[in-house]
Amino acid sequence: MTITNIHFSRTVAGLTVGVLLSSGLLSACGDAKGKTDKDKSDTTASAVPAVVNTFPLQKGELSTTFKVPGELIAFQQVDLYAKVNSFVKQLSVDVGSEVKTGQLLATLEAPELTSQLDGAFAKIKSMEAIFLASKANYDRMYETSLTPGTISQNDLDQAAARKNSDSANLVAAHSSYKEIEDTRDYLVLRAPFSGVISARNVNPGAYVGPSGKGSELPLLTLQEQQLLRLVISVPEIYTSYLTQKDQVQFTVKALPDKIFTARVRRLAGAIDNRLRSERIEMDVKNDDKKLLPGMVAEVDVPLPASDSTFIVPKTAVVNSTEKVFVIRVVNNKSEWVDVKTGREGNGRVEIYGGNLKPGDVLVLAASEEIRDGMPLPDTKPVAPGAAEPGK
Repeated sequence: MTITNIHFSRTVAGLTVGVLLSSGLLSACGDAKGKTDKDKSDTTASAVPAVVNTFPLQKGELSTTFKVPGELIAFQQVDLYAKVNSFVKQLSVDVGSEVKTGQLLATLEAPELTSQLDGAFAKIKSMEAIFLASKANYDRMYETSLTPGTISQNDLDQAAARKNSDSANLVAAHSSYKEIEDTRDYLVLRAPFSGVISARNVNPGAYVGPSGKGSELPLLTLQEQQLLRLVISVPEIYTSYLTQKDQVQFTVKALPDKIFTARVRRLAGAIDNRLRSERIEMDVKNDDKKLLPGMVAEVDVPLPASDSTFIVPKTAVVNSTEKVFVIRVVNNKSEWVDVKTGREGNGRVEIYGGNLKPGDVLVLAASEEIRDGMPLPDTKPVAPGAAEPGK
């Protein structure tokens, strides 16, 4: 055999081996792909139960509650400052003192006000004397002018103007005196309403004045505590369920074994731009004073049903990454129906939207494994009561 024939024989043998190896690889890939597709199909088939439980869609009313933190604040609270720069002469109350409306709380003194009042009183007397003189002069001139040719009209008009000017000055003097007298009345602090003194920041002899001009802190703080406000912020989604006169229950950490009640009195009627919630206030009677302003309460807010809506078990609603839907059975095939959820409670949830109607057949245990349009040849209806978890 020649060298050329030997080389040709090796080439043919190499090609034959390559073809055989390629055929083997392709065959192996095809088998692997077929097994993968089969495995996926088997997995999907195993995820869907052989018998799918269904239930008829019905309307109902769902009453629930939700918990929200609240704060107890005094029904009325006022910080008392000095109206004028002065000194504390006497304090008649202290922290914890119960006071009635109009009761004396503190007495201040400002000696310069007494001097100003004396000066204003002297000015009144001076203005009275001037006015009486000008009035007497005008009266005499007027009596004389009744005789023709005795007093000119110009002289009579000037006398009348002087009298009116002196009368105005007398009125101004009285007003100045009254102003100083009213300022002096501010030296006596009285309770604007009945309540409890919750803070005292001065002692007798202290120099006080208006806020920022002698007093950084109030002299006294007065709170009405027999009636408190319970303030909560209700999320926007729940604002339509609460109305005035609705009753709520709440507890506080200081008295965990006691349940208190309160009634809704005031609704803000607007949504807070920062919290996206509505401020709601309730009045709480506190005659025994077990509750204190500043306490944090845990409030159970009732959400009564206002109308009839579709209510389904939570297992019938699928919350996927793309949408929220229920699965309706139509002609033994699955149909995904987009919905929106409302309130939840006791394993049930409100649903809205879609073209749902009473009597539609829905899948009880819905999941994404039951694809849209998938045949469901074997379904088992269950009673509406049995569709609820725990029944």
